[in-house]
Amino acid sequence: MKRKLQIGVAGTALFFGGLAIGQGVNPRVNPNIAAAQRYCHMAYDKVMDAQRANGGDMGGHAENAKNLLKQAADELRMAAEVHDNNVR
Repeated sequence: MKRKLQIGVAGTALFFGGLAIGQGVNPRVNPNIAAAQRYCHMAYDKVMDAQRANGGDMGGHAENAKNLLKQAADELRMAAEVHDNNVR
């Protein structure tokens, strides 16, 4: 169980690290979408904190929530890209 949580944490860091570095929403162009994406990241971190505090096993629901937050962050990024392409 502990090994599974460590792998999940490493995958999370890679996912959000890549998102923040290369695929983040520009807050100057899309400030509201950037804020929403930031809140997704913050919520994801809180789910990770809850998993660590509760031994990682929450019946799969925490993992589902994290996957949905990843999906939401991706959708926000794509929404910003569509906006940016239409503005040009």
